[in-house]
Amino acid sequence: MAEAINQAAVLPPVIVRLPEGEALPLVCDSPHSGTEYPADFGAAIPAARLRGGEDTHVDALWEAVPAAGGTLLAATFPRVYIDPNRMPDDIDPAQLDGTWPTALAPGPKTRLGFGLIWSRVDASTPIYDRRLSVTEVQARIDRYYRPYHAALAEAVEGAHQRFGALWHLNLHSMPNNAYERLKIASPHPLADFVLGDRDGTTCEPGLVDLVERELRGMGYTVARNDPYKGVQLIAQIGRPAERRNSLQIEIRRPLYMDEVTRERNAGFATLQRDLDKLTQQVTGYIRAQL
Repeated sequence: MAEAINQAAVLPPVIVRLPEGEALPLVCDSPHSGTEYPADFGAAIPAARLRGGEDTHVDALWEAVPAAGGTLLAATFPRVYIDPNRMPDDIDPAQLDGTWPTALAPGPKTRLGFGLIWSRVDASTPIYDRRLSVTEVQARIDRYYRPYHAALAEAVEGAHQRFGALWHLNLHSMPNNAYERLKIASPHPLADFVLGDRDGTTCEPGLVDLVERELRGMGYTVARNDPYKGVQLIAQIGRPAERRNSLQIEIRRPLYMDEVTRERNAGFATLQRDLDKLTQQVTGYIRAQL
């Protein structure tokens, strides 16, 4: 790469913070806030450009989850290296210098460059000046993707087995130009928060209503499934008929950080306090459902 970036030499692929005190069937995960870049990345663009893909600081915004009785997981690796919120076969074969051993199924976002292995950070900036070997992509899946999914599955299944119910929050942040990046012509500005439940299919409405009501009461604008409905993680976890509820929460990045420097801005502390309050409302709701 054109400049040095942090190397993932010490941290595991995922950090799991367990509930403190009375545990609840609340599992929250931040799959895109990782900032430790593996030494074998081999990107052809500056680190600052790569960091545009991070949901930087999202895990810190929600750091009160364990104290409230929930489990909080956070990836340490960056999504531009490998994205745990994609299916493992969501690969563009044109990215590879060989033939993948099984059938591939690239999704619509992969065509924009945002599949399992990102090929670009925006419409005009490719990440690599080469094709990736099948071996190195398989290594990324084995060393980072699978451990993240294993840790999340353990937390999710453990909570559901113990309580007979689960509420999962999939935590993200979104760039201020999200519509532009997704090539969507929107008649309205991006909301402060976007709640994704894949059009009402992954989460019982009571939790979604509560989160929207609380956020609006704090003065934030809130949208549902526009422009983000949720991808693999909530799709595979959310089965409300089985009392397995999964909701994606996206936060507009300028609320808490500078998108260029990735530094926390003056709004970070306020937003963090508001999310602490929201977490307390969510845990109160969960207790009432048990």
